[in-house]
Order: sequence, then structure tokens, then C-alpha cells
Amino acid sequence: MTWAGLQLFAFGLALSGGSGLLAATLLPNWKVRVDGGSSIITAVVQLQGLWMDCTCYSTGMFSCGLKSSLLALPAPVQAARAAMVLACLLWALGVCTATVGMACTRLGGDPRTKGHAAFTGGVCFVAAGLSGLVPAVWYTQDIIADFVDHTVPAGHKQEPGGALYVGFVSGTLLLAAGLVFCASCARASPQAWLRPAAAQPDGGEAGISGYSRKDYV
Repeated sequence: MTWAGLQLFAFGLALSGGSGLLAATLLPNWKVRVDGGSSIITAVVQLQGLWMDCTCYSTGMFSCGLKSSLLALPAPVQAARAAMVLACLLWALGVCTATVGMACTRLGGDPRTKGHAAFTGGVCFVAAGLSGLVPAVWYTQDIIADFVDHTVPAGHKQEPGGALYVGFVSGTLLLAAGLVFCASCARASPQAWLRPAAAQPDGGEAGISGYSRKDYV
């Protein structure tokens, strides 16, 4: 497969990863806690997200509420919000620059400029993937720590939600796409990165009129 095909494949991975990041940012099921209650009739599933919390009752009722107070949120939630928003912005910037640097597009002009654009897009994708993986790792570590802690009551223990899995997969896809774009910068010879020197005309012993000196002997 040529580098143009690999770039196109990596761009598809980046689009999928960015869509997953947006979904993981908005989904309310980062943490899931099931409260069985005294019977199956009173079972409740509580979902905690970055922007809202939802409650699902066994009767089929489903209610959600936004986290209205920013200052009242715990520091890990605020940091996770900032990291996910930053990841989405970096992904959007990477999409714009990678589009210019792709070999299958007519944007960017000369190969040197397109190579720089592809490298910049790859760096943005890698940074977006890392920024999206960090909150997922934080939440997973916090959930596991509470789950193995015997001082935490069984009714208060939580489990990883679907948003965490989406975040892990999306971050991995963006990392892979970014590495491909960064590696594609070396697809051509170094002349694509170094501006070739202008060729100097060599007149030699020939004069302006095109006659050699030996013609005058």
C-alpha cells in the first residue's frame, strides 16, 4: 500500500477516533452504580458523566440532570472536562492540517509544505489521543481503587461505564493515525524537507556571444 493509501486509511481512523471522543465527552455513563434495593421493583441504575448524571429505574423511567455548578464539582471531574475538550480541539486542528498534508489532495502546494502539514496533523492526533486517554485512565483507576477498598460499602461501589471504553478505543485510534501521519513525512527523499539550492549557470570559458576563446587564436 502506498503512503497516500496509508494516509487515507489513517485519516479514516482519525475521523472515527474523533467521533468517539465527542461521544465519550457527552455520554453520561462514565461511572455506573447499580442499587438493587429490597426487590427488583426498586432497582436503580445510577450513571455519572462529565456533564450530567442520570438515573434509570426498573420501571423503565429515565431521568437526567445537568451538573449546573462548576465550582462545586470535584477537581478530577473538572480536569477530565478540560482534558476532553482539549482533545476535541486538537483533533479538529489535526483534521484541518492533515487534510492539507495528505498526498491525495491538491492543497498545500510543494511537497515540503505538505510534509510539514502532515507532520503537524500527526502531532495533533497524537496529542488528542493522549489527552483523551488520560481522563479514561483516571476514572478507571479511581473505580478500581474504590472497588477493591473493603471500607467502601458494597452499595456504593461503581463500575466502568461505556463512555470509558469508547474513550480508550478512540484514544488508541487517534494515536495510531497520528503515528502514521508522522511517519509519512519521511516517505520522500530529504529534498522534500530541505529546499534545494538554486542551480547556478556555469558559463565556463564561453563568452556571452557563445564563441570560445580558441576561436580568436
